[in-house]
Amino acid sequence: MKHDTENSTVPSAAQPGRAPLIAMRSALPWIIAAVALALMPVVFASGSALTIMNQMAITIIFALAYNMLLGQAGMLSFGHAVYMGLGGFFCMHLLNQVEYNELYLPLPLLPLFGGLFGLIFAFVIGSFSTRRAGTVFAMISLGVGELIAACSIIIVVFFGGEEGVSGDRTMGPTVFGFDFASQLEVYYLTVIWLLLAALGMYLFSRTPIGRIANAVRDNEERAEFLGYSQRNVRWISFCASGFFCGIAGALFAINFEILTEENLNLATSGSILLITFLGGVGFFLGPVIGAVVFTLLQTVLSLYTELWQLYLGILFVLTVMFFPSGLAGLLAMHVRPWKIGKLGLLARPYVQIAGPGLIFVLASAAVLEILFHARHASIGAEQMSLYGISFNSHAVAPLAFALIVAAASLFIIARLAPALLEAWGDANHGDSP
Repeated sequence: MKHDTENSTVPSAAQPGRAPLIAMRSALPWIIAAVALALMPVVFASGSALTIMNQMAITIIFALAYNMLLGQAGMLSFGHAVYMGLGGFFCMHLLNQVEYNELYLPLPLLPLFGGLFGLIFAFVIGSFSTRRAGTVFAMISLGVGELIAACSIIIVVFFGGEEGVSGDRTMGPTVFGFDFASQLEVYYLTVIWLLLAALGMYLFSRTPIGRIANAVRDNEERAEFLGYSQRNVRWISFCASGFFCGIAGALFAINFEILTEENLNLATSGSILLITFLGGVGFFLGPVIGAVVFTLLQTVLSLYTELWQLYLGILFVLTVMFFPSGLAGLLAMHVRPWKIGKLGLLARPYVQIAGPGLIFVLASAAVLEILFHARHASIGAEQMSLYGISFNSHAVAPLAFALIVAAASLFIIARLAPALLEAWGDANHGDSP
């Protein structure tokens, strides 16, 4: 049979000039992220802002590592803070050995050792915990978390008891003239490791073992039928996650120079579970979004109200109920309208419902704040200030006004909702405007 070579075309991915273009397109998001992170201290130059950004970067690494386990391999862990905490504690002891001139270790390499310590513990614990998935694995992780948390109080020589273990990051050898005494130097060190860890986790998700982990998550019996050991796949994913958790723990030790039982208890494990679900388990950027939102709520909102944890819980419940794919999934829902050129149809209903929605949120928060202040205010301290307005929290009028505003805005939202749903259906229907 004669082949018509004159009219045949080479696939675009195989054309000689397309490979550099594809590589550049793949690298572009990482380049943009690196430039944005490098310029952040210019925009937010205060010391408190740098501390918040450092905490945010550490939380992002921890959340991405947890998502390797939950989102990629389908393993729900209730004690994953153990590997971050143990990696951080070991690194703090290494930091103290450097301070006593018993060990030569440049500070930028410390997160690598934290990752190795996290990997070792994940290897040992994963050797028996990953034999089963689902509820059994979750209960084992819960038991391990409780065990290590109890040991952190009992084994004082290593964990330091209730006071924890502290160190001084500036006592090590300088690196290119940097002693990491300033928060800005620590920020750039943290950002470099954030990019390296995020890139490593992204590349891991593109490896054969990362793809098979998705298959085991979706249908472990079929993966076994194809010849893959579901237990080994889970074990490898577990070890990889523990490695990156250890990196996050080492960066925490460098940034805050102290670790306590709080770094590996169940509360921290629960927080990272909340962060991952809030951002979106099924997306690589989901934990990043969740970590940013959680850190801002924890550090900024907590300065203005004692009820920030209540608001965070409400946000988490609403996200799970109405947007199971998380905040990243909410953004991804708009990809199709954007691709078919109908995203503009949503602009007007969004603008119409944004005002009443914001008023409802503020009014509902006012109700909660007034009730909280009226219940917990000391005797004689009946005046409170909210949204720049001072009033008596024990009076009926402020609470009644807030309730009326919340009810009225909710009524307006209910009236506008059908138009929004109709616009959403129009924006997702068809292939072109």
